[in-house]
Amino acid sequence: MGIINQIKEKAKITQKTIVLPEATDERVLKAAQEIVKEGLAEVILVGNIETLNAEAKKIGANLEGATIIDPKTFKNIDAYVAKLVEKRAKKGMTPEKAKEILTTDVNFFGAMMVALGDADGMVSGSDSPTANVLRAGFQVVGTKPGMKTVSSVFIMELKNKVEEYGDILIFGDCAVIPEPNSQQLADIAIGAAATARSVAGIEPKVALMTFSTKGSAKHDSVDVVVEAGKILEESNVDFEFEAELQADAALVEAVGAKKAPGSKVAGNANILVFPNLAAGNIGYKLVQRLAGAEALGPLLQGLAAPINDLSRGCSVSDIVNLTAITSVQAN
Repeated sequence: MGIINQIKEKAKITQKTIVLPEATDERVLKAAQEIVKEGLAEVILVGNIETLNAEAKKIGANLEGATIIDPKTFKNIDAYVAKLVEKRAKKGMTPEKAKEILTTDVNFFGAMMVALGDADGMVSGSDSPTANVLRAGFQVVGTKPGMKTVSSVFIMELKNKVEEYGDILIFGDCAVIPEPNSQQLADIAIGAAATARSVAGIEPKVALMTFSTKGSAKHDSVDVVVEAGKILEESNVDFEFEAELQADAALVEAVGAKKAPGSKVAGNANILVFPNLAAGNIGYKLVQRLAGAEALGPLLQGLAAPINDLSRGCSVSDIVNLTAITSVQAN
């Protein structure tokens, strides 16, 4: 059973409520039908009831079993407005402005549903840039206690050389932070370890990677990675990690034993933390394209509740899969 099927089985058990705010996108309507049919989550769509039902009928989608909420007629809008004013008071938020945002920006409305417990998670981004989804999540839901960094990971399901590397690797950050500092790299590692356990069902072994292994090269960018390792050590994290590893030392047992003898992670890593966004984004795409790996994500991490971002080129199945993942994260 592949990783996404395992995740779907977990989602069927958890039965969380996921809001899909971009319901004017026909892919979202088709995905809602499939999510309900498969029993992956309780679905909330955001928009005008008559408009969405008419659009669903036009494309042959059945929305029976999904809940549709129109922000303009929502009975609890005043509570949502009050909460947004409270959260953004230092930025000069007024009730009038808050109501305008919540009734016109579906990402903010969906995020507020999550913040106030009317939904367990949100999947958006098929019809809006990543920055819009992140902004709503960061400003409305906020970060987890003790966490200041919102980042992302991809779950990479390998099809080749599984005997050597295992069938699941987790890559981060591949989508959010261009040049993470040491604290952000440590936060990415902590978030990735949590994702490994909650979504992928694997025990994390984290490699913080760079072009040097244990002092083999000197550079300011290497120092950032080394310092991230010190932060994790001082934080007494509950997972195994190793800082300053090259990719081969992280993944190949013989190389890891030679370059980082005594390490519990070198040669056995299943979570790869890249030193910057360029390396992470290039790395996951190379593994996806050249090695034929399945890339699930990006999954956002560090927020106080699960909010995930879709590519604007996503398929219906991408929305269904990410909803299942978000449901499992919410558990």
